[in-house]
Amino acid sequence: MKTNRDELLSYGDVKAKEIALTLMEEAIRSADPYDATKRFLKVEGNKLVVKGNEFQIKGKIYVLAFGKAACSMAKAVEEILGEKIAEGIAVTKYGYSLPLKRIKVIEAGHPIPDENSMRGAQLGVELAKKVSEEDILLVLISGGGSALFMLPEDGVSFEDKMRTNELLLKSGAKIYEINTVRKHISKVKGGKLAKLVKGTLISLILSDVVGDPLEAIASGPTVKDPTTFRDAYKILKLYNIWDKLPESVRRQVELGLEGKVEETLKEDLPNVHNFLIASNSLACEAAGRKAEELGLRGHILTTTLEGEAREAAIALGSIIEEIYNRGRPFERPCVLIAGGETTVTIEGEAGLGGPNQEFALSITRKIAGLRGVAVLAMDTDGTDGPTDAAGGLVDSHTLEVLGEEGIDVEEFLRGHNAYEALKKAKALLVTGPTRTNVNSIIVAVIL
Repeated sequence: MKTNRDELLSYGDVKAKEIALTLMEEAIRSADPYDATKRFLKVEGNKLVVKGNEFQIKGKIYVLAFGKAACSMAKAVEEILGEKIAEGIAVTKYGYSLPLKRIKVIEAGHPIPDENSMRGAQLGVELAKKVSEEDILLVLISGGGSALFMLPEDGVSFEDKMRTNELLLKSGAKIYEINTVRKHISKVKGGKLAKLVKGTLISLILSDVVGDPLEAIASGPTVKDPTTFRDAYKILKLYNIWDKLPESVRRQVELGLEGKVEETLKEDLPNVHNFLIASNSLACEAAGRKAEELGLRGHILTTTLEGEAREAAIALGSIIEEIYNRGRPFERPCVLIAGGETTVTIEGEAGLGGPNQEFALSITRKIAGLRGVAVLAMDTDGTDGPTDAAGGLVDSHTLEVLGEEGIDVEEFLRGHNAYEALKKAKALLVTGPTRTNVNSIIVAVIL
């Protein structure tokens, strides 16, 4: 990760901005898939140790990885296990592969699945079925796994699955509703992968979902699912999709309603063990610990931040003002940390930007003149919206600089053109690829 640090620190509240960058770098480091895997997976004699839990190695060890971080996690596993790996498959996004020695790599489509997504999932299913009662299947799951590891139920074609996906995305259904339907026409989602494994299944999971619900990450292939065919049917009727569905998908749901095909996994299986090894919450905690090391009180406000980016920024800005002017609810100097995923609702023509850039531009209005204050907002994968920026880093001088550049903040927010505004103010945060994705993180430094 190579940050444009010199440009960002070329003016203004340099000390506060430098602290914000240091905390951000610590958060990203804690969420690195390779490092997280190395940190939590060990071999001690004839035992696998995961986050303090011991598993006897009696037979073979198989590895199945899928998601955007699949190769980084698999590389770490290869270094830890070496010749103990009998066979492995890693399915990742085009351009995200790494050279691996013992694990076969398949690149596939994301965010739109393709034939390789099906091929990778089919090979994964075959691998899972090879695992005997004495063996271990190590499953490495990361964001993007839902599209990259996709296998429709028998009788549902790839084209019919894609048509259903398109109808759902255009319907206005919420993401958890979309996933409810997807799980019930899939062979691997909703814990169905776990059902195939006779031996010990150990999942290491990197979360890109707000609040870290394991059943939502990559559609929960190794986790019990609280939703049913009845839920899927209600969603399809609610959004007027039922009559537009391909016949094969309608038939699959009908068979499910009649109890003629199996439901998703509904109970914890004794041979299945799921471990969260990197998440937004863990990244925020790492930033908080680093703040304490630097002699600053670190306060995590939330790790489930959601809502319209510019409005969420006003709310955080109000808290910063209260701390700065009245010493409540916290005293200065301190650091506020928040994680989650804000959104931008676009109406009409839009400029260039992303939710974190819009957050940063919006908050300049609240922190203007509060000397010693800086706010960093970024997407942890290094890409905020359809741009080459990760987000923005603004301070108490930024609004003034924007004014000198002839930029009307309100106008640029209305036009969703935060990228151009922040670029003019040397407040655009550019990191390049970070090799992880645990949603967004916001760091506010108040000196």
